[in-house]
Amino acid sequence: MTLHTVAPGQTLFSIGRQYGLDPGLIARINGLAPPYELAVGQSLLILFPATLHTVQPGESLASIAATSGVSILQILRCNPNLGGLPAVYPGQVLVLAWEDVPSRSVEVNGYAYPYVDEAVLRGILPYATYLTPFTYGVSASGGLVSLTDQRLIALAKQYGVTSLLHLSTLTEADTFSSERAAHVLGDPARQAVLAELVVRQIEARGYGGADLDFEYLPAALAEAYAAFAGKLRKALNARGMELFVALAPKTSASQPGLLYEGHNYHLLGENSDAVLLMTYEWGYTYGPPMAVAPIQAVRRVLDYALTELPPEKIFLGFPNYAYDWTLPFVAGESRAQSLSNPGAVALAIRYRAEIQFDEAAQTPWFRYTDSTGRIHEVWFEDPRSSLAKFRLVEEHGLRGLGYWNFMRPFPANFSLLNAMFQIKTPEG
Repeated sequence: MTLHTVAPGQTLFSIGRQYGLDPGLIARINGLAPPYELAVGQSLLILFPATLHTVQPGESLASIAATSGVSILQILRCNPNLGGLPAVYPGQVLVLAWEDVPSRSVEVNGYAYPYVDEAVLRGILPYATYLTPFTYGVSASGGLVSLTDQRLIALAKQYGVTSLLHLSTLTEADTFSSERAAHVLGDPARQAVLAELVVRQIEARGYGGADLDFEYLPAALAEAYAAFAGKLRKALNARGMELFVALAPKTSASQPGLLYEGHNYHLLGENSDAVLLMTYEWGYTYGPPMAVAPIQAVRRVLDYALTELPPEKIFLGFPNYAYDWTLPFVAGESRAQSLSNPGAVALAIRYRAEIQFDEAAQTPWFRYTDSTGRIHEVWFEDPRSSLAKFRLVEEHGLRGLGYWNFMRPFPANFSLLNAMFQIKTPEG
């Protein structure tokens, strides 16, 4: 495995010749489409196949898996161009294994709204351990606000992926409600009722556990929130299920701010089976242009978390999205546009922008001028920034990665994930 940075004058075909690889193979693992234009500074993942198979007449993905001893899921992971679907045709060349043999396994969780594009989700699910539909809510009276989640649960089952019920205090207005959280958490009886409603819904819908995400809690609710997590975990564990809890990206126990004060890492770690560190959104919609998840900031959060939590409980957050800011940035007025990471590269190609790489943040970025003369700045993720974050998982022996979100394609990232790690699922 290697990462290649596109130099001026290079093409997909010249890069293929450089590495002795079929250009089409490089295109498939990086999600490139005809006419295969590249941007200067673009990062490409280069993987070398150990085993190739040419599909014969009458063969299916299932028969190829049976005769080769390679699981269907692994064939899907090695061939992202299949889009998570089993259809193959005679003469098609499939990768059955890469030269890189992962020695460490991880679990992968990701979130998706009910309206996610099915083709996108199918392309990602082979790389997942868990799928978490977003989101069940808490009503003003402390009840459970339901979610149209059956389609996502059914899709996850097709890939042997466990679905988790996501419970948050996100309201109908798409904001987190401290008031609703206080209403439930301030009364142990209401906590018990909500926990029971969650468990009933989990059993009714066929979920395999829960993911708890109460944000913007004041410090006064920290202990009550941890106690509620403990109640829910006990009920789930009794049924052979787990409770995950999402944690704000803190760097110390006493970090001030409504986002942080209600999340006691130590107590929530004790009262859950796993945690997600929400290590993203330093660069955000209403903030100035910067990396969404600069590696130095991610590392500071992880360093603190490891003083309070065992590494085998930690999922490191990963941002599967990019931001495009129009300059000049004006505080209180500017609003960045969200887009996919491949979409960011497409913008660089369209406007002939040269992609830069911030070594401190370990994140790519570029500027371009649109058709109206406005200057834009874009920060996104690529194989280089993905590798930097994956190495933290590897270095510290973390349980896995948590993606916000599974709504957008990112073949190069998931191909790198598959090359570096064995992804845990019931089917392998």
